[in-house]
Amino acid sequence: MTISAGRAGRRFASISCAGYSVTELVVVCAVIGLLAVMTIPFFVTYYQAAAARAGSQQVVALLNQARGLAVKENDNICVQLPSATQMRMRLAGCGGAIWAGPGTDASGMMTLPQGFTLAAPGDVVFSYLGAALPATTFTLTNSTTGATTTISVALTGRVTSP
Repeated sequence: MTISAGRAGRRFASISCAGYSVTELVVVCAVIGLLAVMTIPFFVTYYQAAAARAGSQQVVALLNQARGLAVKENDNICVQLPSATQMRMRLAGCGGAIWAGPGTDASGMMTLPQGFTLAAPGDVVFSYLGAALPATTFTLTNSTTGATTTISVALTGRVTSP
């Protein structure tokens, strides 16, 4: 800091300030904006793919829960889709009592992941050995993008999704 005498003998302090010019700040903001515009589509694609993966994994978990329940109860468990967004399990085959337990509401319905619909050609029944009849393929559709994922149930009861 420098002290100097001005007119009429007054003293004032001159402080030298170093900083960025407006042009430099505008260039930095433009570069940051350009990077953001370039990365947003990649982020959206990643987010949608992650949501689809999570949805299919949840459906696989529900089908494996039905298979495990069949083995545990030593009985047939029928998996039904009363609507495109709900699943239920029935004890002793497709005409038996509706199973209500962990993951279901009071009426035995399991809600599928939000934003997804599930379709199957028919009901699948897991036997007390864990095998499935018939072997079937579920189609999980993302309501937002229309992308589909297949979930396969083999005759052995193995549930897979790509």
